[in-house]
Amino acid sequence: MTGTSPSDFAKRLDKTADDTEALLGRLLSDDILHDEIARPKRLMDAMRYSSLNGGKRLRPFLVVESAAVFGVPREAALLVGSALECIHCYSLIHDDLPAMDNSDLRRGRPTLHKKTDDATAILAGDGLLTLAFDIITRDEIHRDANVRLLLTRALARCAGIGGMVGGQILDLAGEGRFGGNEPIDVARIQQMKTGALLRYGCIAGAILGQASQKEYQALDDYGRALGEAFQIADDLLDVEGDAAALGKPAGADAALGKTTFVTQLGIEGAKQRVRDLLARADNAVSIFGDRATVLQAAARFVAERKN
Repeated sequence: MTGTSPSDFAKRLDKTADDTEALLGRLLSDDILHDEIARPKRLMDAMRYSSLNGGKRLRPFLVVESAAVFGVPREAALLVGSALECIHCYSLIHDDLPAMDNSDLRRGRPTLHKKTDDATAILAGDGLLTLAFDIITRDEIHRDANVRLLLTRALARCAGIGGMVGGQILDLAGEGRFGGNEPIDVARIQQMKTGALLRYGCIAGAILGQASQKEYQALDDYGRALGEAFQIADDLLDVEGDAAALGKPAGADAALGKTTFVTQLGIEGAKQRVRDLLARADNAVSIFGDRATVLQAAARFVAERKN
């Protein structure tokens, strides 16, 4: 890894995961906030079940490390990262539902609707989605309200109809859920369903750091390349990985009839595409010099991950 050893990178990743876990624990406590009437126990337990005690917290890590390029206080970046992680965890709850991917296992445990029921899972996802926008607007993130506005708008667009949610419906259409034979644009689906939140993790640091247009574009380009590499690696793991390492069933894409980068490019073609994306990611953030070494290491981690 360029400039950052694997062990140093792992320590940084684990540290951010631990810090995010602790912060989410506080944000998801039973303490009632101003303007809240109650925090129902069943709902809070379900939200905690699906967002605590698991995951690499890659998305918050990207926020923290992209913000660090500009010297942004870590506490502010962790708040933004926690909002992003709430969006990610909500999306996993809903993706796992019988009407979507119908998954029984997530992070080595029963999915939330299997642990509880469909209605509780839907509402827990709704709760995490809404909490994300409570967090992202908090004064502690930045003294400039316009920075908080930009962060909020970008999060809505990356998570919503033109991002993750839109990508999810295109993915379902690609499975033939709605009839017809619409052409499948795997790259577009990836950019929206998976890539948009990963990209947000990168541009959020630029927004927090009030970056120049050139600096913002560098992190945007990096985030787009990393997001695509992540999805291709995920597609490869679905073919080559095992359920124990993944914490979820392997071969799920094939079972659902999904068109993926692997089905389109083949295994070797997909691996070459990942190598090309790594070079693109490295080049994008090279303008930051030594400040980019952790981000460059993160791209390699994404490409080489085993789960």
